[in-house]
Amino acid sequence: MIALSRPRLGLVLPLVLSAALLSAGARAATAADGLGDPVFPSLGNSGYDALAYDLSFDYRAATRTVDATAVITARPSRTLARLELDALGLTVRAVRVDGRPAEFAAHDEKLTITPARPLHRGTTARLTVEYTADPRARLPHTGWVPTPDGFAVAGQPDSAHTVFPCNDHPSDKARFTIAVTAPDRLLGVANGELAQTERLGDGRTTRRYASREPMATELVQVSVGDYTVRERTGPHGLPLRDVVPTARAADLEPALALTADQLTWAEQHLGPFPFETYGLLPADTDDPAAFGFTGLETQTLTLYKPGFLRQPESAIGSHQMHELVHSWFGDSVSPASWADLWLNEGHADYYALVYRYERGWPDAWGHTTLVDRMRALYRLGDQWRHDSGPVAAPSAAKLFDSQRYTGGALVLFALRERVGAEAFDRIERTFLREHRYGTASTRDYLRTASEVSGQDLSGFLTDWLYGLRTPPMPGHPDWTVAPVTSDPAASARGVPTEAPHGSGTL
Repeated sequence: MIALSRPRLGLVLPLVLSAALLSAGARAATAADGLGDPVFPSLGNSGYDALAYDLSFDYRAATRTVDATAVITARPSRTLARLELDALGLTVRAVRVDGRPAEFAAHDEKLTITPARPLHRGTTARLTVEYTADPRARLPHTGWVPTPDGFAVAGQPDSAHTVFPCNDHPSDKARFTIAVTAPDRLLGVANGELAQTERLGDGRTTRRYASREPMATELVQVSVGDYTVRERTGPHGLPLRDVVPTARAADLEPALALTADQLTWAEQHLGPFPFETYGLLPADTDDPAAFGFTGLETQTLTLYKPGFLRQPESAIGSHQMHELVHSWFGDSVSPASWADLWLNEGHADYYALVYRYERGWPDAWGHTTLVDRMRALYRLGDQWRHDSGPVAAPSAAKLFDSQRYTGGALVLFALRERVGAEAFDRIERTFLREHRYGTASTRDYLRTASEVSGQDLSGFLTDWLYGLRTPPMPGHPDWTVAPVTSDPAASARGVPTEAPHGSGTL
């Protein structure tokens, strides 16, 4: 642990939470340092619930850095002499608890805060952290996406705390307000709806955004750039807001115009859209290394690579549906742990594939029906379990493998074949309704499936989600699984694997 200063006599001594803190001599993180997540044991913090975040980002164009303040309202679940936030790469200048200066120190990816007085169970505390961040900083991992004239944010799965100090685990969702200050020639945007615009009179403008529903930290979006806002109306009067690089607005308009009809289709399957607005944010960069995925479901404002969206509808429509479905599975209902990622990605892939084949778009291997695609995936089932682990038992290194995506979709297909289309639809809607704006685990899904179907599906789904061998496919006794091979190309044979965040093969 690197213990730093208590602010005294008006002095503000900076604390840099950076890669240097991970060097030799720093105490290694252990499960005890976090919530013990099955995939990221050190992520998150115990002892309190984060109720709300009030974040302020001030982009300094001359240095391309961000001066920021995070005000976190937390409720202790026990008496705390100190508490921890996840933080990495942030130059912390000052910390206050309920307005009083507090001691702060860093170890690994944690910011330890020691208030002047203990925090008691049942009360609330306001933690204020003032810091500076450089979106271009080289870190072990980062949620910043630098662009030529600003930045965007991609915090999934464990990098939101490189953007703001937080309890960085999806199980602790909170309310968010986000203020973004930028030069007048640029636009600052964030999740939710624009609540206030203030011209500062010095060539800068602050825009404040509010999210109506709680949000997981990994879903936060903040961006600054030369953007144009395109507004339109979706189903039932839903406001649609796309934030588009000004120079690319005309080229991207055909892709943006697809959203309203996609929402209508998704609502027919999943029920009413769960948030106050929706739209796309094509980040203003063509750097292939800016981020390694096509789209990311940051809540109400999906991040995209702009070049991807310039393709014809048949090449992008199923991917857009994948990200849209995350508004239900992943954003409204967030995973209780990162081992539950298949609930997000399996559902997003499943409905995206259904949408593709209904629209008559063959996939990259010539499949024209969901059954054909699932048969091909089924053949690879044992190989994927060998290479990437069971669907609901990922490792950090294999978290975003195809097993969580189309492997998860195969589990959902098997469930539908077992219980029938009508019961499957009721399971889906019941699960979404019961856990709306909260979190859910794989166990929660198993329980809902059994209760709604009137069958004990725990053994059936446990075999599919955790088994080392692929179970028989209901209704398809002729389907076979290929033998496992040590050939590293085996999992790509016949059906190539997806790239992270579902960007490869829908």
